[in-house]
Amino acid sequence: MAAIQSLSSSVAVLLLLITALAVQTQLAHSQQCTSQLSNLNVCAPFVLPGAANTTPSAECCNALEAVQHDCLCSTLQISSRLPSQCSLPPLTCAH
Repeated sequence: MAAIQSLSSSVAVLLLLITALAVQTQLAHSQQCTSQLSNLNVCAPFVLPGAANTTPSAECCNALEAVQHDCLCSTLQISSRLPSQCSLPPLTCAH
């Protein structure tokens, strides 16, 4: 019986460590993604409505290239869900 309790305690500690590591990894990824997205501020002059120059600079292209694919996709997915989460009509964009 003591061996089962010891094994159970060891498994519980292992699960706690795995959970803590997963949370820490997710937090680090989130911070890295936030930093990458912040670097895209150099692209603002090229994407704002009415921009005179819509051709991105090399600095903008480099910043975009540095953003990890999953970071950019996750951000776009979250952004597309925001209107419905705020009880607003879905966003539709014409080209």
